[in-house]
This record gives sequence, C-alpha cells and structure tokens, in this order.
Amino acid sequence: MKAILSLCLMFWAAASGAQELTALARLDPARSQIVDAGEGLEVALALSQPVPWRVRLLNDPMRLLIDFRELDWAGLAQMPVRSEQIGALRAGVFRPGWSRLVIELTQPMLVARAQMQTDGGQTRVVLRLQPSSRSAFEAKADLPEPALWALPKPVVLPQAVTAAGAIKVVLDPGHGELDPGAERDGKTEAALVLQFARDLKEVLLRDGNFAVEMTRDSDVFVPLEERISIARAAGADLFISLHADAIAEGEAVGSTVYTLSAEANDVASATLAERHDRDDLLAGVDLRQQDDLVAEVLLDMARAQTSPRTARLSQALIAAIKAKGLVMHRRPHQQASFSVLKSADIPSVLIELGFLSSQADLARLQDSVWRKAMAEALRDGVLAWAQADLARRRLPLR
Repeated sequence: MKAILSLCLMFWAAASGAQELTALARLDPARSQIVDAGEGLEVALALSQPVPWRVRLLNDPMRLLIDFRELDWAGLAQMPVRSEQIGALRAGVFRPGWSRLVIELTQPMLVARAQMQTDGGQTRVVLRLQPSSRSAFEAKADLPEPALWALPKPVVLPQAVTAAGAIKVVLDPGHGELDPGAERDGKTEAALVLQFARDLKEVLLRDGNFAVEMTRDSDVFVPLEERISIARAAGADLFISLHADAIAEGEAVGSTVYTLSAEANDVASATLAERHDRDDLLAGVDLRQQDDLVAEVLLDMARAQTSPRTARLSQALIAAIKAKGLVMHRRPHQQASFSVLKSADIPSVLIELGFLSSQADLARLQDSVWRKAMAEALRDGVLAWAQADLARRRLPLR
C-alpha cells in the first residue's frame, strides 16, 4: 500500500507543477503529515501563509477533498503518510486560482474537526476524521455545492456552422522543396507561407468549429493537381491556397484574394476532364465512364453553383481582413486561372498574403503578431461566410 501510495504522490505532484500555478501559499511537506489517529485519521498541512480553504466529501469512490485558494503542492511527495486508511492521494489545479488535495478513503469516515491554526506566525490546517456508517457518509457526500461556490453553468458554444458538423478547411501552402517560390533576403515564399499556414491551422483548431488538413506540412514538393486531390479526399468545404509572390516591376503591397476567372472556367473544365482521374472530379458523381464532353458539361453545372459561393467567400475574407485594419492591395479581389482554383465543386480561393518584393510585406510575414491578426481575420471571414452560406442553403426552393 505504501509503495503504491508513493507512486501516486510522485505522479500527481509532477502534474500539479506542470499547471504553473502562481501561488500565494506553498505546502511545507517537512511539517505536514497524514497519520492514523486511534480509529480515525489526522491530516495536518503546514502552509507558508493563510489562504481561503474548504473541505467536502464525495462518493464513488469515497474521498475527502481539501480545496485551497492559490496553494502550490510542490513537494507533496515528500510529505509523511502513515495510514492504511488511504487508498490514493493526489493534488493539482482544478479550477482557475484553486488547487485541490484528493484523499481516497478505504472506509467511510466523517470530518469530526477541521480548523486552520495560525499560532506563532505559522499556519496549519488540521482535520480529524472518524469512522462512520456508509449511509451517514453518503448523506454528507450527496450535499450540493454551496450556491456561491459552484462553478457557473457551462457556456453553450455555437455549434459548427455547416450542416455536417465542423467546417472542413484544406490549407495549401504554395510551393515547396525544389520549388521555393519567390525569394528575398534569404527568405523563400515556400517557407514563409508554410509558417503562416501552421499559424492559421492552430487558430482555426482553437476556435472549435473547424477540421483542418494541409496539402503539405513540411518542405516538400506537391504537384498542383495533387493539391486539389488532397482537398477532394478530405471532403473539403473550402480550399485556401496561400502565397507571397514578388513582382519585378511596379508597386504591389498588401494582401490580395484571388478567385478563378470567368474566362478560365471553360478551359479549366476541359483541362480537368483531360488530366484528372475521373473519380476525383466531383463529389458523389462517377465520371469514369463518361467522355470528355459529358464530363465538361457536368463540371460546368457544378461550377455554376460553386462560383457564386466562392465569390461570397472572397468578399467575406476581404471584409474581415479590412476589419482588422490589415493592409490590402489597392485591388483586393482579383481573378486568375490558377490551377489550384479549378476544383469544380469546392469553393476555392488563393490568398497572396503579401509581396516579397515589398520590404514592408516581407517584414509583416515574419512578424508573429501580424500573422496572428491575419489568421484571426481569415477565421472570422470563413465563419461569416459559412453562416451565411448555410442559411442560403436552408432557404426553401422558390
């Protein structure tokens, strides 16, 4: 029993330290102990100073809880424990600003005395427990939390805003490995957008409304067509390609959101039908037995529904970026025939985060504060778009 108890103490003391509690008081293990006292049990805890505290009992398993305001349990493993009436002992932070000592009991016991002593400038909490009947213990253990102590009711967070659950986002950091993209001052576009993609992924996952995949999470080369295939395999609700280009002439500063140009749609359909695996073109539609003309028609029909959704996505992203006060290109929305935008039924945008030909943009891309603000703006834009998109899809047919 004592060997098992020692292991429990060591584990939970380490866990408590990992919480990094900023404590007002600390346990003095050398002057503390838990020992048998006749048929009962005595718990004596020496503290560096007085702090608010409380005691209560809980059942299944039977245990004594001692809660302290801002008490650091470091050193708990060194506290003498000499009792066969304890099954396990553990401590740690259990709510903001409060830590807890849990003493599992091998038999029902009630608190006969509980006091904090502050004699001679020293603080000790002393509890005396006496054996009781199981029914008496359960009656005490079933008492509800005091109204002023109970945790507030959990906040009901909004549910994910797509009909199927989490918004499935595929992030596509452009370039990689043998294709470093634009370069300046020893920095490559591939590395900069990969770092931003990781930051954006973390922001999205922390929000709780997103499931996120990345076309690459290291410095590897991923062919353009394969990036769309990754989005298809992930069942993506939207696809965001991330770049930071450079131009040799003229002035370009700030972020830009690109969508597929209308002029490129017909060519895109033909190219996809010709180059893609037929089972990778449209979700839920098997085009493997169809000729190019039929495939192109079906792709055009899908794009006719997807293009307006993509346009609204680009507008929502631009509005969110501007709302954060972040610098955008003088023409924030542009159209082009980028290969990664040619998915027929997945709303897809390409975001030029900035231009490496601009020293200001290069500095921003290396600034963690700017990256966080931009990531939060994109999150806000996607959420706003997804909410509106779901509402539109729920409208009755007219």
